[in-house]
Amino acid sequence: MHEIHHLMDGQSVAGSSGRTSPVFNPATGHRTGSVSLASAEEVDAAVASAKVAFDEWRTVSVARRTSAMYAFRNLVAENTTEIARLLTAEHGKVHNDALGEVARGLENIEYACGLAQHLGGHHNESASTGVDVYTVRRPLGVVAGITPFNFPAMVPLWMLPNAVACGNTFVLKPSERDPSAPMFIAELFREAGFPPGVLNVVNGDKVAVDRLLEHPDVKAISFVGSTPIARHVYTTGTSHKKRVQALGGAKNHMVVLPDADIGLAADSAVSAAYGSAGERCMAISVVVAVGDVADPLVEAIKVRMEKLVIGDGSDPASDMGPLITREHRDRVAGYVGSAAEQGATVVVDGRGARFDGDGFFLGASLLDNVTPRMDAYTDEIFGPVLSVVRCGSYTEAVGLIAGNPWGNGAAIFTRDGGAARRFQTDAGAGMVGINVAIPVPVGYHSFGGWKDSLFGDTTMYGPEGIRFYTRPMVITSRWPDPATSSVDLGFPTHE
Repeated sequence: MHEIHHLMDGQSVAGSSGRTSPVFNPATGHRTGSVSLASAEEVDAAVASAKVAFDEWRTVSVARRTSAMYAFRNLVAENTTEIARLLTAEHGKVHNDALGEVARGLENIEYACGLAQHLGGHHNESASTGVDVYTVRRPLGVVAGITPFNFPAMVPLWMLPNAVACGNTFVLKPSERDPSAPMFIAELFREAGFPPGVLNVVNGDKVAVDRLLEHPDVKAISFVGSTPIARHVYTTGTSHKKRVQALGGAKNHMVVLPDADIGLAADSAVSAAYGSAGERCMAISVVVAVGDVADPLVEAIKVRMEKLVIGDGSDPASDMGPLITREHRDRVAGYVGSAAEQGATVVVDGRGARFDGDGFFLGASLLDNVTPRMDAYTDEIFGPVLSVVRCGSYTEAVGLIAGNPWGNGAAIFTRDGGAARRFQTDAGAGMVGINVAIPVPVGYHSFGGWKDSLFGDTTMYGPEGIRFYTRPMVITSRWPDPATSSVDLGFPTHE
């Protein structure tokens, strides 16, 4: 078993709190390592390091920041396979999903490489006689990111590149369940030539989170996780006068109209519901089948599920890996049972799947005739369970989405351009897909939902990320006419 420490001042630092947390390979159920859990004092040390580094880093030229960011981008690209291996070993996702996670993270590094353009202010010469006015964007100082287990490489890369490129220094608190990939990325960041202290990593649990939220030298917090924790992060952070962007949970709906391409809709539903074992905030949790499309759609989804290969994520034949912990697997399985008890039709029961060994595997489940009052609908399951709700009309379908407390993503499958255009207005979600089940924005747009899926008014990465990690300064200046100046500047006199 290997021990995973903190990273401070560019050095690996063993934990001193005496507290550790086990790290498992979810495919085998075997413990593979131990991660240190930071004390409040260790968090203070990381913040102090970042604060000292900020005094110099904020003055570093945009050209030098960009050069280091390009070097970081190239190192991540060169080590994609190793990062993906670490993701599979501790999260369990299949290799292709892990490669996709790294690719989406790279998009955000590449966006940050163009910060010279994004940070350009605007200037008005002679706004009044002899008066110039211009706006610039200044870094905040020490900022922190608290990231989830389901995307331990990608989500830190939603935050870190933009924050640092803007001139801030960064303290990362990754999930203690799968910390090796973010720690490896931090090592690549150091290798790229960023000064010590620009990035510090503290592994930990609630102790570390709460200290970051309260620390007076942390100016902003970025968070991705469940809605209850997002609410806690937002409430606590803002009460301590911090900027906070906190992304919470989701219950993403995919509306399928009667004119939809059933093959495309079924393929998309299976991929979106069961990819990464459903452990992603953009997973499709609910298919809303409108009218007489329901029966053929459910059958098409069922047929495709029969072809899913569930196994160790390191096996190229696997389509879906295990869940993150044994406890989470059992919790997800419980929703299949409660749905049956509450009147849903269990079309495919993943609890019946059998696997060798002690891995945290669960088969994929499909529930039909789910109603909005059932636990499988009201709760965020975060696992390989897809619910089908039947509606009689488009109006009923969008009303269902509108009544849901979350508003992360929503999708519609149809051949009708008018219905698709109307859905863009009616969907009530921050990210909308038209014949695209998982409408995750590319790196030069921004990611975030509405309602209980987002606390704060700024979404992640892209243009909104730049706005979050900087604050505007407006400078108004007046200079005397050289001809009337008391200082001889060598200008010709005008007779």
